[in-house]
This record gives sequence, C-alpha cells and structure tokens, in this order.
Amino acid sequence: MTFVTTTLLLAALAVVPATQDDWEPCTGADRPADMECASVEVPLDWAKPNGRTLTLRIARLPATGTRTGTVVSIPGGPGGSGIDDLTYYGKSFAHLRDRFDVVSLEPRNATTYGRLPQRCFATGPWLTRPDSRDEYARLGVTVRAKAQECRKLDPEFFDHLDSASVARDIDAVRAVIGEERLSFIATSYGGVPAVAYARLFPARVRAMYLDGAVNQLRDAATEARVRYRTYETQFGRFVAWCGSSGACGEDVEGRWRRLVDAADRAPIPVAGERVAYSGFDLQVAAMPHLVGPGPAPEYPRWRQLAQAIARAEEGDAGGFAAYVKAGVGSLKPPSFVGMNATMCADGLRFRDHREYRAVRALGEQVSPNLDGMGLWHRLGCTGWPAPVTNPAARLPAGLPPFLGAGTWTDYDDTADLVRRVPGSATVRYDGHGHGLYLTGNGCVIAHANAYLTDLRLPPPGTTCRPGGS
Repeated sequence: MTFVTTTLLLAALAVVPATQDDWEPCTGADRPADMECASVEVPLDWAKPNGRTLTLRIARLPATGTRTGTVVSIPGGPGGSGIDDLTYYGKSFAHLRDRFDVVSLEPRNATTYGRLPQRCFATGPWLTRPDSRDEYARLGVTVRAKAQECRKLDPEFFDHLDSASVARDIDAVRAVIGEERLSFIATSYGGVPAVAYARLFPARVRAMYLDGAVNQLRDAATEARVRYRTYETQFGRFVAWCGSSGACGEDVEGRWRRLVDAADRAPIPVAGERVAYSGFDLQVAAMPHLVGPGPAPEYPRWRQLAQAIARAEEGDAGGFAAYVKAGVGSLKPPSFVGMNATMCADGLRFRDHREYRAVRALGEQVSPNLDGMGLWHRLGCTGWPAPVTNPAARLPAGLPPFLGAGTWTDYDDTADLVRRVPGSATVRYDGHGHGLYLTGNGCVIAHANAYLTDLRLPPPGTTCRPGGS
C-alpha cells in the first residue's frame, strides 16, 4: 500500500461519522419542507488526518419512491452552495427522487461557508492586460497583495480550497451516509471536483453527469483556442441579432473593434466616477451579456449591451459600469479572490509570462472581437501566493461511461471531458444557457434521468432544442 493510499485511508477513518438520526429538518423559511440537513466533520488538510477539522453542512431531498441509491449534486462557482441548489432548483429533481435521495453540501469553498469574511468572496483586483514582462510582473504583485489580505486571516484554510480537497470531502459524505458508490450531477465548476473524485475514487463512481462543466484537463493554449472560437461565434450571434432587430445601429462589429482599440490607447471614463475602461475592460464587461442575452426574441441583455456601446462611443463608459455594479457591486469586473483561491489551486493559471504571451497571440488571431476574454481568468492567478495543489491529471481506466450536456457556450468543454472516458455521450442543447438540469430544461433532464436511473445513454448526436424537443 502506498504512502498516499495509507494517508487517505487514515484520513477517511478520522471523519466523525454521522448517523441516520443526525438528519433534521433544515432551518430557513425558503427550505423545502421535506429537505433534511446534517453536518460532517472532515480534516482541513487531508494529508494531516489528526490536524484541524472543518464542519460541513449537508442536505438531502429524500427519495419519494423505492430508494435505490444516492445522487450527489455538486454546485458550481467555485463558491456555490449545493444546499441552496436543492432549495431553489428542487423541482428539477422531482422524477429522479422516485428512486434516489438527492444529496448536496456547502463545500469548504462556498461563499456562505463563513471561514473567511464575505469580502474575500465579493471583491478582488481589477485586472489589466500586460503588454510587457515588467507589466506582467507588476500585475502579479497587485494580485498577490490582494490575495494576501485574505490569506493572512487563515493561511492553512486558504491554501486548502482546491477541488481535490472538495472531492475528498464528498467521499467523507459518502461514507457517513453509508453508500458504496455514488451517482453525480455536477454543474459548471462543479465538474472540476467531480472529475477529481473520479480520479481519486474511480471504484466509487456509479454514474457521472456533467452539465456545462469547466474543463480543467486542457492546457492553457488548447482551452484558449476552443473558448476563443466559442466567444467569436457568440459575438457573431449578437451581430446577427443586431442586424435583424435594428437595436444596435449600423456596423456594430466594426464600431466595437474601433471602440476597443481606441479605449486601449485612451481609456474611456465613467462619468462622475474616478475610473475608466480600457478596451480589455470593455471586453470583460461585455462577455456575460454576450453569453446570457436573456429571453428571446427581445434579448434584453444584448439590448443593454448595444446601449452601453453607443454611450461609450460618446465618451462615457457608464453604461458598462452601471450593469457591472448592479451585478457585483463594483464599477469594473473584479477578479474575485475567493473564487481564485480554488481556481489557482486547481492549476487554472499561466505557468509564466511566455505562456501568457502565446495565449494572447492566439486570441488576437482567432477572436479579434473578444481576445481579452481568454486571458482574464488565468491572469487573476498571476503572482498567486499559494501553490497548485490539484494539478490536472489523466482519468484512470475502468470508469463507467459519463454523460455530458452543454449549450452553445459550454458544449465543447463538456464534450471534451466526457470523451476521455470510453463509451460516454454528450447531449447538445441548441441554444443559450448554462446549467441545464438545475434550470429545468425538460429535454436534458429526461436524458440525464434515464442515464442516472438506468445507466441508459442517449445515442450519438442527440440534440435538445429550445421548447423542450
């Protein structure tokens, strides 16, 4: 038995077991009446099973029919609460509960966990796009200083927010609820701890459904190439809508590029504020509206973006600042320290300035309208004060086939993940969106339930379309 295996075994034995009697009705007016809550104690550092511990809250929606097992729903973010997912999206699990308990948790990296102040999860530095090695180094100093403000409050906790630690926590949940194997629904960034679980505990995976999953297993250049193409295609949809709706004026694509170039040379001020938007800032602020335009055919977020562009052309970036502030409380998009504590530990960072330059050059070639977006997340880890503790690694042989599902903007990432497991399949949703199971897409839920219940995969090329078909 290897040292690592022995350590993990001892760590698992160190978990304080929960019994069936530990389940109690969940507190809170919003919680479903039949949802039950409990807690599980786990090591803060799984390599030190006799060290500090964390107490994690867990919840379950009990099976309503003949129970045959447990499905664990892993929340996204990073920073999301699975207990909130069960609370607000519980209807999505209604048919699945005919056969399964649905269990989730408040992960150690959840914004609601409370080990670090809320400001650590709600704020972060405004990133710049470095044009030289010196600027890259200076950005690293800025990012590091902001991270240290939170890290110094509890360095040991801050350094153990990686997805492999979350995966081991989930296995502790498996042990205390008495299951030999688990089935999974992993949404968005929840795909990273889900894949870590499959790598660490392959024999304990019965089924794995990945929904719009973040793909940690690609290197920075491959990830960027795929995402740049996705971004550019989505921008093309926005341009096409502008042409059909008349909401954007003439030549919105050409005007956008000229606006971005001009703002990179001379940032556009926000009227009444001591802040200005570079072209890089404009791209970062535009991306969420491009990905999530709102209900068709009005697409209110695309309309809002068109208005912000027109206002910026007149010398005021306040249209961008207004909707960014309404969403995150900041005049420009911050690189959230709390989220980065997980993503940087999971290796979603540039190795060095050379890799950054290569990805930047790729973006300028593949996505001239949104080349900054392939840089932004990883730049948030420049100069990070903690090491990579959950590096990407190949999945082992012997896993059961996975099922994935993805929209226009996340299908490729998810499909690449599930293709790494022989016999797997991915459902393509021909439309906008993210997190199809939780948001109640009937077509995708039906395919996912058939897989989770009877291990029945849809045929290759399966597609769901808006309207549920």
